[in-house]
Amino acid sequence: MANRYWVVSLPVQNNNSSSSIWNQLQQNISKHSFDTPLYRFNIPNLRVGTLDSLLSLSDDLTKSNAFMEGVSLKIRRQIEELERVSGVNTAGLTVDGVPVDSYLTRFVWDDAKYPTMSPLKEIVDGIHGLVAKIEDDLKVRVSEYNNIRSQLNSINRKQTGSLAVRDISNLVKPEDIITSEHLTTLLAVVSKYSQKEWLASYETLTSYVVPRSSKQLYEDNEYALYTVTLFNRVADNFRTSAREKGFQIRDFEYSPETHESRKQELDKLMQDQESLRGSLLQWCYTSYGEVFSSWMHFCAVRLFAESILRYGLPPSFLACVLAPSVKAEKKVRSILEGLSDSSNSAYWKTDEDLGGGMAGLAGDADTHPYVSFTINLL
Repeated sequence: MANRYWVVSLPVQNNNSSSSIWNQLQQNISKHSFDTPLYRFNIPNLRVGTLDSLLSLSDDLTKSNAFMEGVSLKIRRQIEELERVSGVNTAGLTVDGVPVDSYLTRFVWDDAKYPTMSPLKEIVDGIHGLVAKIEDDLKVRVSEYNNIRSQLNSINRKQTGSLAVRDISNLVKPEDIITSEHLTTLLAVVSKYSQKEWLASYETLTSYVVPRSSKQLYEDNEYALYTVTLFNRVADNFRTSAREKGFQIRDFEYSPETHESRKQELDKLMQDQESLRGSLLQWCYTSYGEVFSSWMHFCAVRLFAESILRYGLPPSFLACVLAPSVKAEKKVRSILEGLSDSSNSAYWKTDEDLGGGMAGLAGDADTHPYVSFTINLL
C-alpha cells in the first residue's frame, strides 16, 4: 500500500472525451512511469449551483480538508498506540469492509448518504458536521480512558517510587508489626549509606527501645525499610531523635481491611482500563472508517468544485488517482501537464521550474495547470 496518493483532474477539451484522455494518460504512465499505480476516481454529476456559491465554497474547502485529514490522523495514531499497548497486530484498517487504499482507488459515491441533487454546501456541511461529532466523541472517550490510566499510573508510582514516598503497605506483613497496650512498632526509612549507623544507634535514640528489634523489610536503590519496636510512651521522642539523625519514620498503621480495599481498588482499575481500552479500540476502528469515507466524499466534492472553477462549465474533466514514488513524481507531473491545456501552462510553473523567472499565478509551489491535491494515508 502506498502512503501518499494524488487526486487530480485533467480538462477534457478540443473535441476529446474523458475516455480519450484516460487512454492517453494510461499509455504515457505505462511508457514513462510504469511503476506508478493509476485509477479512475469516479465522481457523480453533482449539483453545480451558481458561480458565486462555488467561489464561496472554495474558500472553505482547503480549511475543511485540513480538519478532516487531522481527525483521520488523530484516530489512526490513537489506534496505533492502543494496538501497541494491547499487543494487537491487525492486518490493516478497513473502510466499509475493504482496505483503506482499496476504498480510495475504487471509490464509489454513496448516494443514499449524500444525495447528488443536494447543494454542494449542504453536502460539505453535513460531512464536516459528522467528522466534528466524531472528533468530539474521540476527545470524551480518550479523556475517560486517560483518566483511568492516570489513576493507575499514580498508584504504580506510589508502589514503585523510592521508599521515601511510595506506598509501603504491600511491603509490610502482619507478623512484622507488634501492637499492644504498651508496645508499638515503627517503620524507619534509612539511606543505604546510613544503614550501619542506624543499626548501631537505633537502640539509644531514646529509652525503652526493645534491643535487637530492628529488622530490614525491603531495600531499593536509595533506601532500606526497617522496623523498630519500643514502648508507646516514648514513640514521639524516638521520632524526634531519628529525624535529627536523618532517619525518616513513616506513619503507618497496618489494617487488613485497608490493604484488601486497596487491592480491590487496583484490580478494578486494571479491569476498567482493559475494558475501556478494548471498547475504545473497537470504536476507533469503526470511526476511522466513517471519517475516511466522509473525507473521500469531501475530496470528490472538492475536486468537482475546483475543476469547474478551473475549467469552466459544463463540467468536463477526467478525475483520477495516482500513487507515484518519490523519484517518479517529477516525471508524472510532466505527463499530467502535457495532457492539460498547456497553452498558458507557463503561468502555472514555479520559480524553480522557470529557472528563476516569473512565479506562478497562485504563488504556490504545488500549483499546476490541472487540479491536484495530495492524500496522506499515514
